[in-house]
Amino acid sequence: MAPTVAEPFSDSSALIDFVINQGNGVKGLSEMGLKALPKQYIQPLEERMCMTNVQAHDSIPVIDMSNPEDPEVTKSICEAASKWGFFQIVNHDVPVEVLKNVKDATYKFFALPAEVKNKYSKEHSSSNNVRFGTSFTPQAEKALEWKDYLSLFYVSEEEAFALWPSVCREQVLDYMKKSEVVIKQLLKVLMNGLNLHEIDETKELLLMGSMRTNLNYYPKCPNPELTVGVGRHSDVLTLTILLQDEIGGLFVRGNDSDNWIHVPPIKGSLVINVGDALQIISNGKYRSVEHRVVANGSKNRIFVPIFVNPRPIDMIGPFPELIENGEKPIYKQVLYSDYVKHFFRKAHDGKKTVAFVEL
Repeated sequence: MAPTVAEPFSDSSALIDFVINQGNGVKGLSEMGLKALPKQYIQPLEERMCMTNVQAHDSIPVIDMSNPEDPEVTKSICEAASKWGFFQIVNHDVPVEVLKNVKDATYKFFALPAEVKNKYSKEHSSSNNVRFGTSFTPQAEKALEWKDYLSLFYVSEEEAFALWPSVCREQVLDYMKKSEVVIKQLLKVLMNGLNLHEIDETKELLLMGSMRTNLNYYPKCPNPELTVGVGRHSDVLTLTILLQDEIGGLFVRGNDSDNWIHVPPIKGSLVINVGDALQIISNGKYRSVEHRVVANGSKNRIFVPIFVNPRPIDMIGPFPELIENGEKPIYKQVLYSDYVKHFFRKAHDGKKTVAFVEL
């Protein structure tokens, strides 16, 4: 039975049981109509979003992809990846209908009863490739994050049809398939920017050998100023392709390191960000940048990111061609699965993961 509004979760074990073990997630907490945020979600002061640190007049670049071969477009992409680590793209090749369908499917999945969603939890899922969960790494976090998610690791269409929830699998597969064209366009441009003009099969596998899509759900939150949807972090991977809804809430660390820039939702756009793996592979030319998601007190919100990764078995390090051309390596070679494990064994902590491979 759910606790009452007047007596929300006097101890942590009751909250963990309700949110994690029973599969209610923070959506279940939100729907109880709590008047105050449970103490387990109250972030330390230094991790809360201070709106006085938001740069109101700054924004990340918005790039029109209607002609991706245009030299001005390719220059803009490389500059954005070097200076900002983030940019939005419009007039890309992913149809608006595909984006709408995957957003609708996300809401449908999270509308399922808790016991149905819980079949996909760590304890009950038939595969590590399908995972329903909450927060980030609950066992390692001092304060929990106000987010539920479904994570879908792509192996094959056959496996997706066998294991992914039927309410969203076709829409997610379509979104991934249509986005692949854009991912390849972006990687080709970014590699050209490193004077690597041919992406052979080995390089393609290293850059985009594994892909995962998350359906992220951020329900409305009592006292949103005391918690976070997602804490400060940079992504571990090559690129993230993010579909925002119309509500927004994503903030990116500005070039002036104390300040944050809001990434406003633009209808039909996709947000692109550089991950640690691309920063390492490019020997620091492209930057992965800290970002965070705030909680919202009045509206439920969704994000649908595609995470483009090397394969777990790949060694990542600066491309040999860059070193052969006289650059000094600033990162060591590391097994990608080791890098990812290092990221997931701790709470979100800004850009500290990349220090793991610095020379």
